[in-house]
Amino acid sequence: MQVAKLFRPSFIYNYLKLIRGINLFMVGLTQYVTALFLLSNRGGWSEILSDTNFFLMVSATVMITSAGYLINDYYDIKIDFVNKPDRVVVGKELRRRWVLFGHSALNILAIAIGFYISIQIGIIMFGAAFMLWLYSNQLKRLPFIGNFVVAILTGTTLILVAEYFHQRAYIIACYAIFSAFITLVREIVKDTEDMKGDARFGCKTIPIVLGVAKTKWIIYAIMVAFEITVVILLWNMSWLLPIILGITLVLLGLGVYRADTVRQFHNLSTYCKIIMLLGVLSMIWI
Repeated sequence: MQVAKLFRPSFIYNYLKLIRGINLFMVGLTQYVTALFLLSNRGGWSEILSDTNFFLMVSATVMITSAGYLINDYYDIKIDFVNKPDRVVVGKELRRRWVLFGHSALNILAIAIGFYISIQIGIIMFGAAFMLWLYSNQLKRLPFIGNFVVAILTGTTLILVAEYFHQRAYIIACYAIFSAFITLVREIVKDTEDMKGDARFGCKTIPIVLGVAKTKWIIYAIMVAFEITVVILLWNMSWLLPIILGITLVLLGLGVYRADTVRQFHNLSTYCKIIMLLGVLSMIWI
């Protein structure tokens, strides 16, 4: 009976809602685009696309990310009932034990795949799984620390590609830094969006501790540091990318300045996702 339930369309649909399919697609796309355009010439594409172990590594990365979403929603049930009651799945559409089971199963399988590929990949997978659990359980309720951890883990998805191919490509490090910076901005924007529920349940995120006005100045400072870092790292390689990034960050800054409502901060979070997607696509022209 329980096994049959696993294959019900509603059960599968609720799981898919929790693991955020579009975000997972972005993770897989980022790793494949990185390998195809930053580490290979066009003649080597067939080798990468037919590389079973690389496919397994990308799949394991997606599994770890999925498990992270599951455990995050598991711990955030009460907060989500305040911030987004119409989108709550855990404990409402899907029993909590099934969420925990999915989290454990995905992590175990991903870590096993990682160690099958190499000890180094396995260690990174284990570390990422542990940090995502720690983030959901404790770190996300602290100012800045949780945001920083998610930013680093996002950058690590690109580092995994370099580790798999045993290359220390400078350009991959640049894009990993890009991913970390824009993720850091987005995480702080999301914290501002979720202030109401976070404050009610004792979270100490940056906007709760410092207020929205000071949080906006922190976002501005991170964006300035972001642009300066990209100019230093990429100017000799491509002057166009820092300029385009500068324009998108100015637009983001204007949006932050004007943002006052939950909806406006949600739109800014979406805009950060678009910047991330454009960053991935820019690999094609490097």
